Amino acid sequence: MNCKQDSAVSIGDALSIGQIALGKKCQEGQNQQKVRFSKLRKGKRFWQIGLLSSITSVLAALPAMAAQQVSISYGPLEISVPVEALETYARTGEVDRSLRFYTRFIPSENREQFRQVLRDRVQLNVNEISQVTYSSVGETSLQHLGQVIQTESRQNGFYALRSAAIAAAADPEGLTLLNLVRHFPSQTIRIRADRAMEVAEEFSQLSKQTDRMTAFLSQQNAADAAAQPLDFDRRTDLQQVGNVNWQKQTLTLNDRSRDRQIAVDLYVPSAQTPAPVMIISHGIAADRGDFSELAQHLVSYGFAVAVLDHPGSDTRQLRNWLGGLVDEMTASDEFIHRPKDVSFLIDRLEELNRSGGLSDRLKLDQVGVIGHSLGGYTALALAGANLNFNLLQQQCQPDLINLNSINFSMLLQCEALHTTQLNSLQLKDDRVKAVIAVNSASNSIFGQAGLQNIKIPVMMIGGSDDLISPVLLEQVCPFTWLTMPDKYLAVIKKGTHVYSSQSSRGLFPGETENPNPGQAQRYLEALSLAFSKVYVADQPDYRDYLKASYAKSISRSPLDLTVTNGANTRSIEQTLGGSCLGGS
Repeated sequence: MNCKQDSAVSIGDALSIGQIALGKKCQEGQNQQKVRFSKLRKGKRFWQIGLLSSITSVLAALPAMAAQQVSISYGPLEISVPVEALETYARTGEVDRSLRFYTRFIPSENREQFRQVLRDRVQLNVNEISQVTYSSVGETSLQHLGQVIQTESRQNGFYALRSAAIAAAADPEGLTLLNLVRHFPSQTIRIRADRAMEVAEEFSQLSKQTDRMTAFLSQQNAADAAAQPLDFDRRTDLQQVGNVNWQKQTLTLNDRSRDRQIAVDLYVPSAQTPAPVMIISHGIAADRGDFSELAQHLVSYGFAVAVLDHPGSDTRQLRNWLGGLVDEMTASDEFIHRPKDVSFLIDRLEELNRSGGLSDRLKLDQVGVIGHSLGGYTALALAGANLNFNLLQQQCQPDLINLNSINFSMLLQCEALHTTQLNSLQLKDDRVKAVIAVNSASNSIFGQAGLQNIKIPVMMIGGSDDLISPVLLEQVCPFTWLTMPDKYLAVIKKGTHVYSSQSSRGLFPGETENPNPGQAQRYLEALSLAFSKVYVADQPDYRDYLKASYAKSISRSPLDLTVTNGANTRSIEQTLGGSCLGGS
C-alpha cells in the first residue's frame, strides 16, 4: 500500500533540554531520570520535529537580540546553560564545564542522538512555516508550548517562539532546534521544567501503559491460539494477490449542493457477477493513490473497490495551505464533509450501476468502508458514531497541555469544534454494513457515548509505536467502548502510523516508518480482506482468518501481530485500569 503518513503538524517538545538538565532533585533522581530518558527516546525525534513544525510564523522584522543562555527552573531551583556551550557540543561533541553536570543524566548511548536533535533541520521554507504557525492547530500548539518555553520576563513564549522560528528559517542554516535557540528574541530562554516534566511524565506513563497492553495482547493471542489451534498451511494465503482479473476507471463526481468535486478510482472485477463494494478513505494530506495497492489486493479477490479523494483534507489542500492559498491544513467543515463524500459516492454508484454503464456489476446492498487516520474517523462516523461536542469542549481546554502533548491526534479532533454545519450532524449511512478503522482518531471526538451508537461490525487496527494516533488512547480504549458483539482489535507491535516504504514525504519525519513496511502492508491487506469477506461479502468461511491462530501464523518479528475480539473486552478493560481518556 502507498498509505502515506498524514502530514500533520504536532505540538512538539524540545523538552529534552529541560528533561536532561534537571534530573529532578539532582543526585537523588539520577537513576530515575535515566530510565525516563530511555522510555522517551523513541519519541524524542517526534517531539523535536513537532516543535520545529509548530513554532513558526512570519514577522515583519527579525528579532533585535539573540538568546545567550537557557535557564531551566524547577520550583525554587534555577540552573542555566550558555547557548555557546550548546553550540560547541552540537558541533564538536565537546562538553565544557557548564554542561558537564547535565550531560551525565544522558545515557552515553543517547548522547550522539541528542546532538543530532540539536542539528536536525526541518525541510520547510519561510512561507510554509508561516502557514503552519497561523493555522489554528499551530497557534494552539504554540500556546501550549509557550507555557513551558517562556521569555526572560516569564511570559508565555508564544510570540517569541514565532519570531525565533521565522528568523531561523530565513537563516542559511535553516530551522533547527539550535538555530531556534540562537534567534530567540530575549537574552534568556526560560524553560519551566515543572511543566516540561509533566509532559515527560505523561509520555512516559503512556509508553509504559502501551508496553503493558501490548504484552497482555500478545499473551492473550497466544492463549487464544492454543485454545483454538488451526492449520493454515493448506488454506489460501490471504497475504498473496488473488486470481480475479479487474479493470480500473477514474471518475470525477460533482456534488453541487456542497460545491465539492470528488475524484474516485474505481476498481471492478472482470466477472459479470455483481461484486460487493469496499470504499477506502484516506487520511489528512493524502490522496486516493496512497491506497492503490490495498485496492488492487481486494479487487483481486472479487471486491469492487472505490478509493476517493476528500477535497478539503487531501494533498492538494496541503499544497494550497503551504502555498498560502488557504488558511488551514484541514478545512473547517471537513469532519462533516468527509462522511458525506462517501454517502454521495454511494449515491452515484447506485446511479451508475442502474444506467451508467456498470450494468449491475456492483452489489450495493453489501458495502464496507476502510479508513486510515482521519479516514478511520470517517468510517466510524458512517457506522453510526456520534460527534461528542460536550466531551471535545472539555478535552480541548487550552490548559490541558499534557493531553495535547502526548496525543497529537487530539489537536486534530479539537478542530471539529470549528465546524459551522451543526445542522448536518447525521452522518450515519445505513448502506454501510461494516467498517475498518486503521490508526483512527476517535477517543474524544466520539468518546464512549458516541461510539456506543455503532451497531455494525468494526475492526480497529493500530501500531504500538504510532506517535500521531497513540494505539492505547485511540484504538484500544475505543475498542472497549464498542458494544456490538462483532468487533476486532489488531495491534502491530512496533507498528507506526506509516504502512509503506513510499509513504513518508520527509515533510514531518518525526513519525518513522515501520521497521518492515512491506510486512505491515501485508498484515493490513490480509486482515482487511478477511474482515470484508465475512462481514461485507457474507462469506463466513473466512471467519477463521479473524482468529488469533491466523495472526500467530503470519506474525513475523520485528512486527509481531495480535488479533483479539469482543470476548476479551473485559480482560482488556481490567488491564487498562483507569488509563482511558475521553470515556464519557
